[in-house]
Amino acid sequence: MRTLNSRQRVVMTFTFFSMFFGAGNLIFPPFVGAQAGAATIPAAIGFIVSAVGLPILGVLAVTFADGFDKLAGRVSPKFALFLGIAIILTIGPCFAIPRTATTSFEMMVVPLVPDGSKWIAQLLYSLLFFTLAFLFAQHPEKLSKVLGRFMGPLLLVLIAVLFVACLVHGIATATAPSGNYQTNQMARGFLDGYQTMDLLAALYFGIVISANVRALNVTEESQVQRETAIAGLGTGVLLILIYGALSYVGAVSGSITAINANSDTGATVLTNLTSTIFGTAGTIFLGIVFVIACLNVCTGLICTCATYFHTKFPTVAGHTVSYRAWQLAFTIFSFVVSNAGLSLIIKVSVPVLSALYPISIVLVLLAITHTVFAARFPRVYFWMVLLVGIVALIGCIASLVTVFGGSLPWLESLLNALPLQHQQLGWLTPAAIGAVIGVIDSLRIAHKDKP
Repeated sequence: MRTLNSRQRVVMTFTFFSMFFGAGNLIFPPFVGAQAGAATIPAAIGFIVSAVGLPILGVLAVTFADGFDKLAGRVSPKFALFLGIAIILTIGPCFAIPRTATTSFEMMVVPLVPDGSKWIAQLLYSLLFFTLAFLFAQHPEKLSKVLGRFMGPLLLVLIAVLFVACLVHGIATATAPSGNYQTNQMARGFLDGYQTMDLLAALYFGIVISANVRALNVTEESQVQRETAIAGLGTGVLLILIYGALSYVGAVSGSITAINANSDTGATVLTNLTSTIFGTAGTIFLGIVFVIACLNVCTGLICTCATYFHTKFPTVAGHTVSYRAWQLAFTIFSFVVSNAGLSLIIKVSVPVLSALYPISIVLVLLAITHTVFAARFPRVYFWMVLLVGIVALIGCIASLVTVFGGSLPWLESLLNALPLQHQQLGWLTPAAIGAVIGVIDSLRIAHKDKP
């Protein structure tokens, strides 16, 4: 049975890492460190548990369930299709892909061009950015040759340079925890780890990694799953190291320049640091890091979205639609969104992401415990997802109404009645109730089917 050698596994791990690690992954850990200050270690641990633990569990769950469709299909086939499309469009052309171009443009180009030329600069930059991403994504099964062998290692080197510079600079006096991190730093870090939204991406990135494994002549499906899982675990180790390093970078930056947790972002934290340590060259250095990270993720997302839609919808209205056609459609749509209306898209997408995340967490947890629990009581899939989905949908509606300037006090009061809702964990109670109902329903059906 064909297996990958050590070098090929390292390349596959770098490929997986490059697909995960984008602008958000660069921004959030330093922001955690800058706010947590002296309490950076517990805050970083909480962040890593959710920002790394959940996505890697997602990779393992989907891999050993033989794909997300089979996992979500344990609820129902129609649900699997609906949730799959929602996740793909959300992490793809409606939000994440356009953001990669816009964020890297803001970090790399905006500081170097006058305000009056910003729009034309953004148009030209995004055109070049998406052209490169389109070319890199031509052959998803060969993505490891671009990301795994070159882009991923280069990104790690640049982050290592930043970390070493912080080690040399050191922290004179660690700042007191501020903002949301004044108390319960570990719990706050855990919740902020959701903001990477990597769990949603993890549910489908395995598609591309599996294709790259098969391109290396691994034909046995069980071995493909095993190699994909190994790459996922290796990615987890890299992410833990990088998030730990970037949290320390944030703590150093916070000791140099105080931040306002209400108005500043992780980008501000990094900009303050690089401008202090590297001077004018710091802006360019940071911009390069962002461009590489964003281009990596953009390429991976285009591959993932096009592969999914080509698999699900090979024909539309009687016409064959190739992978290349889907790839081109997603690239052009993302290019347009990145230049017009992105702020609204982001505002609308955040509530949608917040609704999808609890449902995805429930599916992953059920998959991980499938052998010892969910397989014995199969109806827990339906009931847990149903009740969590209802709460998530209500929360999404309430948030969208707020985004467009309205309010639904009665709906918000209904949500706030849930335990832990103020900690964004209100879905836990419906999940627990759904588990109980699912067990009872499974026992009822089993008893009914007995001769």
